[in-house]
Amino acid sequence: MHKDPELDRWNGRFSAPGFVFGEAPNAFLSRQAPHLKAGMSALSVADGEGRNGVWLARQGLKVTTFDFSPVGIEKSKALAARHGVTLDWHLARLEDWDWDAAQYDVIAGIFFQFATPAQRARTFAGMCRALKPGGWLFLEGYTPKQLQYNTGGPRQVEQLYTTELLRESFAALEIVELREYDAEVDEGAGHAGMSALLDLVARRPA
Repeated sequence: MHKDPELDRWNGRFSAPGFVFGEAPNAFLSRQAPHLKAGMSALSVADGEGRNGVWLARQGLKVTTFDFSPVGIEKSKALAARHGVTLDWHLARLEDWDWDAAQYDVIAGIFFQFATPAQRARTFAGMCRALKPGGWLFLEGYTPKQLQYNTGGPRQVEQLYTTELLRESFAALEIVELREYDAEVDEGAGHAGMSALLDLVARRPA
């Protein structure tokens, strides 16, 4: 059987007791609550143990979620059950997700910075296509300055985000907010401490 070190690594991380990134939603995502309405459709990208997808479902959204780790998905299901919500879970890799199968009112992509530049380019283009007209995109990631802090995220500079990269990648959308800043992050053991962040809120023209 083909060994997948990356899958083994994430399954191992998610197998630990508790939640690697905590059970609460990402702080940036939770700040987007005013844009959300019950009944909206949402896609939570590479959702791991489910903290963000479950939070979206708790706001009354119909949530589709995917991750490549079956261990992560099982923890997401347990978290959803505790909160009395259900999601449409899929076991899928980022590079295998069909961005043209459905369109969503909301797409959330939080700290999925394990993609190669080529994978990322395909993913960003897919996200633009998968938004309904008037749909919202919420994206957060680390900038290259994060390598100085070493409080989470990849060690490969090419996997980190810059303002220019996001502005160019999402030129087809209306950019509502694009903000680079440093802040204390407290999201489980996986993301803890001063961090170099980049937030994008964008909307597909109606």
